[in-house]
Amino acid sequence: MRAAVVPALGAPLEIRDLPVTPPGPGQILVRIEASGLCHTDIHAARGDWPVKPTPPFVPGHEGVGVVTGVGTGVTSVACGDRVALPWLGHACGRCRYCVSGRETLCAGQQNTGYSIDGGYAEYALADAAYAVPVPDGVDPVDAAPLTCAGVTTYKAVKVAGIQPTELVSVVGIGGLGHLAVQYASIVGGTVIGVDVREDKLQLAKELGATYTVNAATTDPVEAIHTLGGADVAIVLAASSAAAEAALASLRPGGRLVLVGLPKDGAIRLPIFDTVLHGKHVIGSIVGTRQDLTEVFALHAAGRTRVITQARALDEVNTAFDEVLAGDVPARLVFTRF
Repeated sequence: MRAAVVPALGAPLEIRDLPVTPPGPGQILVRIEASGLCHTDIHAARGDWPVKPTPPFVPGHEGVGVVTGVGTGVTSVACGDRVALPWLGHACGRCRYCVSGRETLCAGQQNTGYSIDGGYAEYALADAAYAVPVPDGVDPVDAAPLTCAGVTTYKAVKVAGIQPTELVSVVGIGGLGHLAVQYASIVGGTVIGVDVREDKLQLAKELGATYTVNAATTDPVEAIHTLGGADVAIVLAASSAAAEAALASLRPGGRLVLVGLPKDGAIRLPIFDTVLHGKHVIGSIVGTRQDLTEVFALHAAGRTRVITQARALDEVNTAFDEVLAGDVPARLVFTRF
């Protein structure tokens, strides 16, 4: 099979021919139809985060495809089923987090495209228990971004506890942000899209944002306080400065939900402002298998739109550059392997 491989952290990816490994006990083999490009894939390839993947490895945690082989003991899926291979590739299933519906906090988890090979390939192996069925009628190209960008922002909206008519700022309108705007609207929030590009802000309006703020030309803190201050700010931009501005834009009692992971990995927290105004700072990681099932159900019901552009796997390094330059409307998806 052809696969895009990280040969060394920080090095350009290489297209290699690799053997197709048959599935072992509890595993499935999936022929990949579509694989989304998440900014996390770039962080993984560069070794940006404290816990680093071990090269060589195949990135990609938004793989969607058809099961072509099943290992012994697999009963949850069968050959011919379409499944998604999300970030949570495996968890222990026994710890307090796994048994209480918080499996993405499991300390023993394995992550697709990071600690186990992912979807930047013609085929991928997966733990059958952590592959999520894709409903009939959901296009694989749409399902791929929903597998991370969708379930991550859906989870962020859940943990934010948004109430109808609350003012919600979505900071960073890209692969994640364009979906966050829609989920926040679905639960009744009044959405403010915040970005530094007018084309992204126009997209936010098309997808349901009531207000937009161009942070490149306007002070977002001042602009949002002019509207009364945000009840919730969901920060998807990988920028510490954006997170700090989002915190400052909250009204008393507001909730800051941190999702984007900047390389420097820190924000300054003004303790007096946070305490005296009763502000909440919440970290939100990717959602669970059940969350992803709900994300797919919403899309199958016609409640969400996924904005994508297709790329060939051979274009992987150029695609990384496009994402880093901010030249992508929302999500790039590899469809030609």
